[in-house]
Amino acid sequence: GIPIGKLSLYTACGGISPAYTLPITLDVGTNNQQLRNDPLYLGWNHPRISGDEYNQFIDDVIRAIQRRWPKALIQFEDFAQQNAMPLLATYREQICCFNDDIQGTAAVALASLIAASHVVKKQIKDQTIVILGAGSAGCGIAEQIIAQMKIEGFSDLEARSRLYLVDRFGLMTEQQPNLLDFQSKLAQPLRAIETWANVAPEISLLEVIQHAKPTVLIGVSGQTSLFSEEIIRALAENCERPIVFPLSNPTSQVEALPADIIQWTEGKALIATGSPFAPVHHQGHIYPIAQCNNAYIFPGVGLGVIAAGAQSVTDLMLMAASNALASCSPMLKNPDHDLLPSIDAIQNISKIIALQVGLAAIREGVAPLMDEASLQKAIEAHVWKPEYRDYRRITF
Repeated sequence: GIPIGKLSLYTACGGISPAYTLPITLDVGTNNQQLRNDPLYLGWNHPRISGDEYNQFIDDVIRAIQRRWPKALIQFEDFAQQNAMPLLATYREQICCFNDDIQGTAAVALASLIAASHVVKKQIKDQTIVILGAGSAGCGIAEQIIAQMKIEGFSDLEARSRLYLVDRFGLMTEQQPNLLDFQSKLAQPLRAIETWANVAPEISLLEVIQHAKPTVLIGVSGQTSLFSEEIIRALAENCERPIVFPLSNPTSQVEALPADIIQWTEGKALIATGSPFAPVHHQGHIYPIAQCNNAYIFPGVGLGVIAAGAQSVTDLMLMAASNALASCSPMLKNPDHDLLPSIDAIQNISKIIALQVGLAAIREGVAPLMDEASLQKAIEAHVWKPEYRDYRRITF
């Protein structure tokens, strides 16, 4: 299952010994009556629990893990949107944990955006960003970008004014009903769009691009083909080198194909995708397509947390991971190369990320004091090597 796959990547990419990983799947019941009527159903034959009962169950599991392994790093994975953000908000200050769907996705997206911004010689705060998809992933990306903008000198209000989130109801504004807590913080105030002429109450993605004039377009909608030719061309009218990240996966759900984006922008767009794509050939030029894969981030974060002995995973630690990955962009040295490094180099990349994550943890006071050289040695000491042990016969 997914927990085994993720932990395998911690080992393969981050060098963490499989003996120190534990996959856990939580069964909270199902509302699928057909499954519950099946005598061969292996899950808990019970209606899906929710509310206080669900929260208490999760808390019992976390406390049990803490009692048995008090220094464990807990990764939340594949929790439903209505549960993921509240759980992260509840536990991130109490235990060493992070949510890869929210924070890992945000960290690798931010790394790609930092690298792309360096290529066009801008800071993140110089960008205006539209995100299609206002779920936990989209809002997590937005909050991470805001945190980076604040490091670059913006106030919280200034940073939030640079981001526009669009969902199935159009631009997310403060008057939109039924917003979740994490969404309401990112909704645009009505005063910010009062000068936009001739827009309906539900402001479409195209209208947002025409009025906000963004330089960056990110898709985490899970819906195919929403970045139409009209939308991409409207984006390209506002900037010399638009940054386009259609991050939904699998390939069948990507917001636009890289080949189309390259064609519609005449080869000017900087692209990263959520699924793997072959290089695009356009007018005699080859455009490599970077895959914005969480595997670039979370193994290095885990290695850094373990090596430094961190007690929590902070926003600054995740931003350190993003900046470390961005610094490894091959495109910074050669504009014809990839935006992100080759996955073949992931073990070395994970060590680079681990060092910066550990140093950030020490600066934040959530890890014991040690100098950089000592931390580097600790990282190397924690890297597991898949080698057969030498055995010596002692009886005959």
